[in-house]
Amino acid sequence: MPDASLRQPATRAHPARWRDVLYVLPHRDGDLARLDELAAADAPVVTVIGKYNHGKSRLLNELMRRDAFAVADRRQTIQLAECRHAGVRWLDAPGLDADVAGEDDRHALRAVWLSSDIRLFVHAAREGELDAAERTLLEALRADSQRTGRETLIVVTQADQMEGDDALGRVVSAIADQVPGAGLHVVSSTRHRRGLEDGKTLLVQRSGIPELERALTDALARVPAARAHEISLLLGEMRAELGSVRRAAAETLASLRQQQEAQRHAFDDGLKALLAAIGQDMEEVVALPGPDLALVADTGRERYATTAAKLERARIQVAYSRACIRLDGFLAGHGVSGLPQEQQTAAGSLNTVMVAVMGVSVKFRADLRRMFCEAPGRARLQAAFAHYFELSRSQAALRDRITEAAAALDATDRALAALPPDAAP
Repeated sequence: MPDASLRQPATRAHPARWRDVLYVLPHRDGDLARLDELAAADAPVVTVIGKYNHGKSRLLNELMRRDAFAVADRRQTIQLAECRHAGVRWLDAPGLDADVAGEDDRHALRAVWLSSDIRLFVHAAREGELDAAERTLLEALRADSQRTGRETLIVVTQADQMEGDDALGRVVSAIADQVPGAGLHVVSSTRHRRGLEDGKTLLVQRSGIPELERALTDALARVPAARAHEISLLLGEMRAELGSVRRAAAETLASLRQQQEAQRHAFDDGLKALLAAIGQDMEEVVALPGPDLALVADTGRERYATTAAKLERARIQVAYSRACIRLDGFLAGHGVSGLPQEQQTAAGSLNTVMVAVMGVSVKFRADLRRMFCEAPGRARLQAAFAHYFELSRSQAALRDRITEAAAALDATDRALAALPPDAAP
C-alpha cells in the first residue's frame, strides 16, 4: 500500500493554461489537473480500486454484464484499463501493492484522485478486516468525499469464499467498526454470474450486485451536481488562497517601501542636523580676525620650530578631523562606509565614502568655511553623502527585496486573472 505522500500523486496540469497559477501555488498542481479533467469530461467516471487479487476486474465485468476486463489469479492489470458502458467510463486500476516499484500504485491513485467521479473501494472478505494502509487510504477518500462530493462506495467482495454466513458477518462487522458510518456493499461476483447463467433470480439477488447497482445509479445521478460543486470549491479555494497570498505580498511591499522611505528620511534629517551642528562649531574655528596664518609657509630655519603657522594648521586640522570623525560615525550607523565595487581602486585605504566626498587635500580656513559654514557647501555634502547612501549595500539589498515583493504581487495578480469564473473550469 502506498504511503501518505502517494494519496494525491503529483500530476502535470496543463502548463500553458495554469502557468501563472502554478508559479504562485505549485502545490495546487493536482487540483489544477483535476479541473482540466473536469473541463474535458463527458461521461461519469467510476474507478475500482483495491489491493491485488481482491476481485476488482471480476466485479466490473458483472456490473457491465460482459467480460470487458481481464481476470486472472496472477498480476494482470498493470495499467489503467478502461471501458465505456451505459454512458459511464469504467476504470479498472492496477492492484495496490502488486509491484515492488510502486508504479501500479501510482497509476491506481492517479485514477482515483484525478479521473474519478465515483470510487468503488474493493476489499476481499477472505482477507478479514482492513489493514492499516487500506484504512489510511479510505480515510483520505472519505474526507475527500465530504469536501468535494465525489462518492466512495465500499465493496466487500468474494463473499462466497467465506465459510458460512457467521464468518462473513464477523468480517463485515469488523470492517464496519473500522469505518463507522460508511455503508458496506457485500457482493459475490461468482454468485451473480451463476445466477444469470442459470436463470436463478434468487441467487442474483443474494449476490449483492443488484443492491450495489442501485447505489451506483443513485450516485451517478448526483455526479453533475458534484462536479459543479467541486469546480466551485477548487476555484474558490485557490482564489481565496491567492487572495491571502496577495494581501501578504501587498503588506510586505508596503512595509518595505515604508522602511525605505523612513530610512532615507532618517538619513537626510540626521545628516542635515549634523552638518548644521558641525557648521556652528566651525564658525568659532574660522571666525578669527586677520589673515589665515595656516597659509604662511615655513622657512628652512623654522622646520623644527613651533610657529604661529604650524599652530594654526594644527588647530584647523584638529577641527576638521573632529568633523570627519563625527560624519564617519554617522555614515557608519546608516551602513555607508565603503565604495561600490565599480568605484574601488587598488589602494584600499582610498576606497571609502569619506575620501570620495571629502578628498585627501589639506584643508584651510576658507575650505572649512565653504564646506561647513555656508549653506551651498553643506548642501553639496548632503547630496554627495546621500548619493552613496543610496549605493550602500543595505539600501541595495532593500531595493532588491522591494523588487522581489513587487514581482510577487504582480505574479499573484496574474494568477488571479488566470482563474476562470466558478462555472467554467
